[in-house]
Amino acid sequence: MKDLSNPFWIKLKGLLFLFIGIVATILLFLDNPTLRTAVLLALAIWSFCRFYYLAFYVIEKYVDPSYKFSGLFSFMKYLFLKRK
Repeated sequence: MKDLSNPFWIKLKGLLFLFIGIVATILLFLDNPTLRTAVLLALAIWSFCRFYYLAFYVIEKYVDPSYKFSGLFSFMKYLFLKRK
């Protein structure tokens, strides 16, 4: 499969991910509409976003500029198999 390079499709893909996340969050909250559920969902979403930022920006820009990650599995391999 070739890499996605058309800006329109990249933006559409991002919007679809956002839509899926919003719908999933709403459905989970409606399944158990409590303050605890809302706080836990918010914390989970925030922490996964921070992890993603770490994996694809912080590591590449500040820790190892020579390594380019191609996905989360690539990042996990980098974390656990990288030998210095």
